[in-house]
Amino acid sequence: MVNSMTGYAARDVASDGSLRSWELRGVNGRGLEMRLRLPDRLGRLEIPLRERLKAALARGSVTLTLRVAREEGGKAGAVDEAALSSALAALSHVQRASEAQGLPVAPPDPVRILTMPGVMVASAEETLPADEALLEEFGVLLEAFLASRAAEGRALQRTLTAQIDRLEALTGQAVEQAAARGDSAADRMAETLARVLRASDGMDPDRLAQELALIAVKTDVTEEIDRLASAHIPAARALLEADGPVGRRFDFLLQEFNREANTLCSKSGDAGLTQTGLDLKVVIDQMREQVQNVE
Repeated sequence: MVNSMTGYAARDVASDGSLRSWELRGVNGRGLEMRLRLPDRLGRLEIPLRERLKAALARGSVTLTLRVAREEGGKAGAVDEAALSSALAALSHVQRASEAQGLPVAPPDPVRILTMPGVMVASAEETLPADEALLEEFGVLLEAFLASRAAEGRALQRTLTAQIDRLEALTGQAVEQAAARGDSAADRMAETLARVLRASDGMDPDRLAQELALIAVKTDVTEEIDRLASAHIPAARALLEADGPVGRRFDFLLQEFNREANTLCSKSGDAGLTQTGLDLKVVIDQMREQVQNVE
């Protein structure tokens, strides 16, 4: 079944004097790209969190954010005087260097200073659960995120199924148009053959045979239509039902669809058949837009 690369999940967990706000967002991407935004004191969780994301996802750009605040009614954290002094010294250095270059600098914002890494330390009442418990919290978030991607995937699958149905109908239309143009195509080939024969005095028989075969190939669209009907469309339907990531395979298959449609247009020699080829290309482009979000 199709999974989308777009998904979202969030949850808040309060215990042990702290409030943990988890958020996981996903958008489409060529591979798997992970961004983790964790409090400094929980940096040790980055590796196990990345491992869990990598095990659950194949493609997409995902951002995991964890914010930790003291639970309502708990004591505020304390200021680390040494870290505050270092932060103020760094800000002072930046301010002096900027002024020396003639660049205006706004006064430091006290609130922003307090949010600088290490300036605030947790109070005794603001403790955190063990790492295993935090990873369990993340596990619940990840399940909700995967459910979100699956729901988006079901919507994508419905859209792609309708588009494949449209491609199948257009291919059937092309079969009828190719059959209907048979007489006119034969007439045009006969005219071309007559011109070749008139100009073929002294032409090598083998060369003449090659030219005639080339004319026939340039006007025959049977192979293109057959590949669309018997190979590419069934392959697209099979991908919709396949397990695991199919986005890249779908993208390659659409390149084959597009190649057949282009060749059909260039060979058709018939206004109606050419229009059908153009209609095929429109649907293929619409499918490509949808497939960009398939895992």
